[in-house]
Amino acid sequence: MDPAVIGARLASSAVAPLVKKLFVQEGPGAGLVDRPVRISSLVSFRGEKSTLTDKDLRKLAAELVERAMAGAGPGERPIPADEAEPLTDALAKSLHSLGDLTMDDVQAVRFGHRVLAKDLHYKAELPDAQLSLNASRLYRNLLDTACLHILHFFTQRSTFVARTLVEQSGQLSELITKIDILIERLPSQSVQDAAFERRYADYTALKHDTLTIVGIDLSHSEATWPLDAAYLSLEAVSQDDHSPGVDGAQLTALPADRALSGHERVLLRGVAGSGKTTLVQWLAVSAARQEPPRGLEQLIGRVPFVLPLRTIARQDALPSPARFLASVHNPLDAAQPAGWADRVLTAGRGLLLIDGIDEIPERDRERTRAWLADLLLAYPGNLWLVTSRPSAVADDWLAAQDFSEFALSPMSRDDMAAFIDRWHDAARRTCRTDDERTALDAYQSALHTAVRTKQDLSRLATNPLMCGLICALHRARRGYLPPGRKALYDAALSMLLTRRDTERHVYAPGDIQLEEEPQIQLLQRLAYYLIRNGEAELDRDRAEAIVAEALPSVPAAQVLGDASAILRHLLLRSGLLREPSAGTVEFVHRTFQDYLGAKAAVEAWDVGLLVKNAHDSQWEDVIRMAVAHARPRERAELLGKLLDLARKNSQSSLRLFLLAMACLDHAPDLDPEIREEVTRHAMGFIPPLDVRRARELATVGPLVLELLPPPEDLTDEQAEYCVVTASRIPVDAAIPYLARFADHPAIAVRAQLASSWGRFDTERYFTEVILRLDREELYFVAESMEHLRLLQDTGPRPYLILRGDFTEDQIRDRLRTEEVTRLRLERNDVLADLGALGHLTHLETLYLNGCAEARDLSPLSELHLRTLVYDPPVVTHFPGGLDTLGTLDRLKITISGYPRSLGPIGITWLDLHVRGDAMDTFWLAAACPRLRHLNLVFAFPSDEPVDLSPLAALRDLETVTVNVPVDYPVALPGVTVTASGP
Repeated sequence: MDPAVIGARLASSAVAPLVKKLFVQEGPGAGLVDRPVRISSLVSFRGEKSTLTDKDLRKLAAELVERAMAGAGPGERPIPADEAEPLTDALAKSLHSLGDLTMDDVQAVRFGHRVLAKDLHYKAELPDAQLSLNASRLYRNLLDTACLHILHFFTQRSTFVARTLVEQSGQLSELITKIDILIERLPSQSVQDAAFERRYADYTALKHDTLTIVGIDLSHSEATWPLDAAYLSLEAVSQDDHSPGVDGAQLTALPADRALSGHERVLLRGVAGSGKTTLVQWLAVSAARQEPPRGLEQLIGRVPFVLPLRTIARQDALPSPARFLASVHNPLDAAQPAGWADRVLTAGRGLLLIDGIDEIPERDRERTRAWLADLLLAYPGNLWLVTSRPSAVADDWLAAQDFSEFALSPMSRDDMAAFIDRWHDAARRTCRTDDERTALDAYQSALHTAVRTKQDLSRLATNPLMCGLICALHRARRGYLPPGRKALYDAALSMLLTRRDTERHVYAPGDIQLEEEPQIQLLQRLAYYLIRNGEAELDRDRAEAIVAEALPSVPAAQVLGDASAILRHLLLRSGLLREPSAGTVEFVHRTFQDYLGAKAAVEAWDVGLLVKNAHDSQWEDVIRMAVAHARPRERAELLGKLLDLARKNSQSSLRLFLLAMACLDHAPDLDPEIREEVTRHAMGFIPPLDVRRARELATVGPLVLELLPPPEDLTDEQAEYCVVTASRIPVDAAIPYLARFADHPAIAVRAQLASSWGRFDTERYFTEVILRLDREELYFVAESMEHLRLLQDTGPRPYLILRGDFTEDQIRDRLRTEEVTRLRLERNDVLADLGALGHLTHLETLYLNGCAEARDLSPLSELHLRTLVYDPPVVTHFPGGLDTLGTLDRLKITISGYPRSLGPIGITWLDLHVRGDAMDTFWLAAACPRLRHLNLVFAFPSDEPVDLSPLAALRDLETVTVNVPVDYPVALPGVTVTASGP
């Protein structure tokens, strides 16, 4: 039996009693409370009144697994017997995460069981390879089923029922308000208007309710899929500095289909193939069906108008509302009642989806903005979504019209995985036999593994267009993808240029077809022109001229006609070129441009040009692909010249040596002497030998990430330096490499990982790295309130560093009393009142590094501090209140002088950083009578030896360490004096 359906067959009588054990028993009475209850406070395996141990929890998970296996039926075991134990461990760990949730019971019920299951899964921090595909599917279904019963359990609690009854009365009031809005939005309509609107909505839903996925089935005609099955909402990042998020925090990202939530006017930017048009379709269908998702109630009562600018801008004048339907060739145009569109927009009921600012000529964009501005003035209160490529218009292009700006993010690893699943789900609808479906299941699993482990694939699949291409190629080649980038791109080009059209029967008998090789010859000329000139797109006239210049060398292409006809064919059929705007040509992806341009460079043997630009990161992929295209003797020459340049150019030598090393992956046949020389030079830098070299290595950029060795091949010190390098390359590609060190035993490695969070995407780094770090004796670093919130919500974390300007109120409100035992405050220029730490009753160690305003230590007197480090940014004062810290045992302090009024302090260990000419050992002996260990660090040592004789009176003194080689005239009896300086 399919593991994906087993959980659904578990009877409530089997699951409900087990789920009930996860939570504490409810007290008598209705128990009305005035606010939701945190789930973590209800679990029975946390807190003082816990009744369920971790061992009991695992037994409960094992019973769920056992009942699921039994429910599969005889002879239908869904997973091998040896996978039951890791499946049980995964389920138990996920259920245990209930105790870490910040979500309350009302939120959980409102969000649904799938969201709860997803949160538990992420918090469980399960290793990627822990379960096989079938076991993973069974685990997710069991977790979904358990969460469904958990939510049902919540709804049966008397406190929940009583509280939600009160809440429902408020919701009814809100519903009445929404109905009033809808009534206002739907004024009295004529029968004619209402009938046409229903007809128009039906047409819109049918027209836009399908997606075409390129190359999804090369053995049948091109297939289209229901939008609901294939649509994947990516993330959109706010480009507005003033756009607030939850609790007033800066909004970082949200699902792209929520961009209109709370905004009437949105400009959405995204690269080619990122899903802008698909989002337009999805919003149009949601509005037409009047089935908006939660959070998009703004679509209720709206009438969608899909206006692709590439179509409407071709006309002499941009359309008025009366001509919206005619401008997009809508067949219902003649049937619309006179003035209908005007009445819709006047009532503020329109959803205007204006797609593709980048697809119109630049000369038309200003008149398009004027057209938009006039419509906005004439018809306020409607919803507007305008899409564009990032560079097509300036950042403030629609700022005067109060548009909020969002940008579609590249697909994350989770997005890629979700897209692969959606793609294969859609493809299953074309399968005719069970054997085809079984094969597709295997392809799906294999592709998930390939994308996780092959960097070339994850780099290529950054948007739905390219990810769909990889899915199609993988299926067309029966679950096989070429191992190297050159072979992968060769296969993709073959599919796009010839196989796709042939299998879809695009050409009728007798039609003229252009073979693959002449298409490549022409495309690589265009690519090479762009690379040589440092451009991403070229004018169509220039593109036609390049094709015309190439035609004498490519006679096979002349069967299509002149250069204009050939270029038109490449734009229409190759799948590699597109017109981002009228009169402009570009490649759909930079990867293909670099690949084809490198092929042209090798054929022209422009080795000098390649080597001359090797220092430029924009040429890295071109040079690597040139090595892949070259013949063995040519490879040796190119790499030899690269090494020669590296030896002569000290400024770029590091980058050039490492680039040569990266090229070896694309040189299976190469002179052994050249290979050995390239390797020898590069291995002088990798792995780095110290922190300085690690930081220097990071300046080369993302190229280095492919060369850094895995953790299992490194010593602890080498691992630390490799992590230093990778953590200083703030790109998403660094996160998977850093995540491989998350379970490293060396504290220095984990400390570097914990302190590098601020350089990367907050959520992704937290999920993939921070959550996996062993908390034993590790300081976790928070550089923002979002960092601190995530750390505290997934605590406890006893060791904490707050880096930056956290205010007294933020520290009081966010730091939990029972968790923090060691705290470091670094580079904080606003914290003056240390009373903000007064609630940290378990605090034992405190660092004040670079805290310029924290000059009075007396507010700390109520704490039981054992260790204090006081290191101000500028040494101009001695902190007040030091003698009030009665429990203090160890002190590290940087000072420039001594207060004569300071009473004796009880410390036994002192690290004293002081100017040599300000050293006063008499004061020191009087102020620290219990001193046993002294470490003196002189910032400005005096010319005269420091007199240590007063310290001889200290009965318990054992060691004195000084960091300058001074010949001390006084020997302290029974005391070891060590000079540790140079």
